[in-house]
Formats: sequence, structure tokens, C-alpha cells
Amino acid sequence: MTTQAHTGHHNHAAHGEHAGHTEHAAHADHNAHAGHEGHGAHAAHADHTGHADLNAHAGHGAHAAHGGHAAGVPGGLQVTQDGYTLDLAEKVVAAGETEFRFRILGPDGAPVTEFDAIHDKELHLIVVQRELTGFWHVHPERRADGIWTVRLNLPEAGAYRAFTDIAPRALGRTITLGADFAIAGDYRPGTAPQPDRTFAVDGYEVTLDGDLVAGEGRLLTLTVRKDGELVTDLQPYLAAYGHLVILRAGDLAYVHVHPNGEPGDGVTAPGPDVTFHTAVPGRGTYRLFLDFKHGDKVRTAAFTLPTV
Repeated sequence: MTTQAHTGHHNHAAHGEHAGHTEHAAHADHNAHAGHEGHGAHAAHADHTGHADLNAHAGHGAHAAHGGHAAGVPGGLQVTQDGYTLDLAEKVVAAGETEFRFRILGPDGAPVTEFDAIHDKELHLIVVQRELTGFWHVHPERRADGIWTVRLNLPEAGAYRAFTDIAPRALGRTITLGADFAIAGDYRPGTAPQPDRTFAVDGYEVTLDGDLVAGEGRLLTLTVRKDGELVTDLQPYLAAYGHLVILRAGDLAYVHVHPNGEPGDGVTAPGPDVTFHTAVPGRGTYRLFLDFKHGDKVRTAAFTLPTV
């Protein structure tokens, strides 16, 4: 399953229609999120302090933010944390469609095969280009021997990073691991897209309201329109009306946030606004990727926002 979003270019529709969960690459059509629904309660996130100030998430019920903050270290910056290691099968892969393989190794060096579910999935894989112009949110399958596999289409040469949100059963909490890899070929370095609060994809326009403030929890509201009309019938996607991944340009410090409220709670409306109580781990410029579902497809909207 995948949420593809190749969002390097201002209104570059987030790659893919997520209809069948093969590849939610942030590239406009996300045909890959089919099996991605119905997350359930995110209980494993209680200790997930990958966001400078996890107390900012008080209003989320069981939806805390992913980010694996250990001893003040932002989530996703470590390949090994609490004895668990993200072990990529290949550090350099060819451009195009590929089978992406990796293992999670435990403190004893053996592949881990027992995880608690995080929103109905044992593992969430996020892949980004280091310039934050490409984004893939997928859910690999785990083999009995502990090797995880997923088909990815990574079209451009360059430097990439993979993140895994996991809750190893023996650890009892959620952590985020990160590891670098590269796509071979003609690499033309770039920079993160310029700040922008509006993103268009497949006839939808998503606008971002609110600010990021280092060390403070703040509300971000994302408003979805379709052909100029407010969307008031968003569909639940992994037990929420939206999922937000936030990455800091430069070091790729990682935050994964779930919105205030959830479908069926009698309070939360299915759009047009999706609100997140968000805290970031420090000053900088951040790239924000919103996954939302409407018309039975998951799409990704991307924004660049500096702290104030």
C-alpha cells in the first residue's frame, strides 16, 4: 500500500490515487491505499514523544503523535533506538519499480516478528527524498522470517530516507527508526519547495491555516475543497479524517500526527476542516504531507512552512 506524493513542484498533485494501496507515493494519484483503512485506537503512541512537546496532543484521545523522541532526540534521526535497528537490504537501488526490503533487528540482533498494531498496521513505512520533493507512505508485508517487502516506484536518482513507525511488543511502546539509501543515476541536487499554504491535486484544493512554533503546541487546520466547494463528506482513512507527516528540511526530524477527534465520536465532522494539535522539535523549515480520503481515493497534499 502506498501514498505516493511527488510534491517537489508547487502544485504537483501528490502522485497517485490511493485506490488499491500499492503505492501511496505523494505523487498525485494514490492508487495504493486500499487496505489502509480503519486504524483503530493508537494506544501504542503514549510514549511517542517525537514532537518536542507531546503534551500538545492531549486532545487526541488515543491518537498520540509518532516520532520516537528518546532523551530529547527528534523522531526518525536514529537507525538504532532502544536496541532496535532498521536494517535495509540494499543501500543503493536502481531507479524505477523495485522490491524494497528490510528487517527490524531486536536487541539480540535477530529479526523481530512480534509487533503491536499501530492503527491496524504492524508497521508504517515513510520514504522521502532528502529534498522533500517526493513522499511515499506505504504498509509493507512481513514474511515469517522477519523480512518486510513492498513494491515501490522511485523514479528519480538521489538521496532518500526511510522511516518506520513500529511498536515492538517486547518494548511496549512506539518508536520511529530512520535509515538513508540512494537511487543510482543522474542526480541533480535541489532544495525543499518554497513556503506555500495551498496545494492542488485532482481538482481538490487544500489550504493550511496556523503556524509552527518551536517548543509550543499549536493548532494546524487544513481545509479541503473540491472544484471550489467545501468538502463535508471526507471518508475515514485509517480511523481518522486525515494523517499528517511533518519533516524538517536539513536533518529530516520526523513527526507523524493524527487529528483532533475521530470518525464516529459524535463530535468530529467529516470536513471540510481537519485539525491537528502539533508540536515540532525545534526551529527550522518543515515540509508537511497530509493524507486524506474522498471519493474512495486517498490523496496527498504537501506544504512548506517555516517556524515563526
